[in-house]
Amino acid sequence: MSASIRVERAGVRFVFDRQSRRVSPTMAQLRRRSLEVWGIREITCSIGPGESVALIGASGAGKTTLLRTLGGVYAPDEGMVDVRGRIGTLLSVEAGLLSPLTGRENAVLIGVLNGLSRRRARAALPEVHAGSGLGESFDRPVGSYSEGMRARLGYAVAEQAEPNVLLLDEVHEALDHEFRDTVEASARRLLAAGGIVVAAGHDHLLLERLCTRALLLQEGRLVADGEFEEIRSRYLAEEGL
Repeated sequence: MSASIRVERAGVRFVFDRQSRRVSPTMAQLRRRSLEVWGIREITCSIGPGESVALIGASGAGKTTLLRTLGGVYAPDEGMVDVRGRIGTLLSVEAGLLSPLTGRENAVLIGVLNGLSRRRARAALPEVHAGSGLGESFDRPVGSYSEGMRARLGYAVAEQAEPNVLLLDEVHEALDHEFRDTVEASARRLLAAGGIVVAAGHDHLLLERLCTRALLLQEGRLVADGEFEEIRSRYLAEEGL
């Protein structure tokens, strides 16, 4: 399947109650006071086969919301998001992981959540074990893992789905340098095969190694789209960095 991403005037809305807790729109209607915030608004962009795109912006600019919308975690409240291809994600070191379960048990759970059959998820365990580099820790509770170990596990499982659309959030910055090299090499192979990489973070040197194009987000809106160095320079100038 050829990889492609098309986003047209997409927006995602969050609703909070008086205690600043997120609630559904239905619950908000049942309560007298609520606050409505748009995580992203009127985002329009297209990403084609072989493209690597960085999402750049200050904290709260909408980078994570956009990534999670591309990954199907959030459904747009307005507009349209169409992602073609097998999606692999590293969006949160906590995503899908249950602390009391071992790395092995979580690998099966995450594999099923990523679309693998239970049989395929179990058959992939030796590859996940080897790919994660967790050694004996693979059979220890995930609650004892560092952020880097959790990210290693999540990425090793995502690889089993053989994605051609790879979404990376800031958690890849928690990886040690050796495993970063593994992720970068995998991303380059994916791109060479016509896949897509979309990555967000504040480590611009890391993003520069992965991405040739960048989208600049401000307050949930897309304000610039261009070559990575051009967009990074604009961001740094506007932030006074």
